[in-house]
Amino acid sequence: MPTVIGHHNISKDTKHWLNSPKRQELFGSLGITNVRTFVDPQNPKRVAIMMDVPDMDKLAAMMQSKAAADAMAHDGVVPESLVILVETKG
Repeated sequence: MPTVIGHHNISKDTKHWLNSPKRQELFGSLGITNVRTFVDPQNPKRVAIMMDVPDMDKLAAMMQSKAAADAMAHDGVVPESLVILVETKG
């Protein structure tokens, strides 16, 4: 099960992003676990999540859905800033 990091900018308050239930609602339905949040101390509008993803294809499909777009809008995610990194063992 790969670990995935998604980092992006937010347009809303950092507290709002941190306390939003949308991540759990969206990712929990895919069996994604161990979701951790991060905030850049120099720029609190730059944030990240790290999570363990059992099915990358399901995550990719979900990220293209209206539900994902709605959750990102609710949380203040700036979609064009989103970068997803996948753990790779070399």
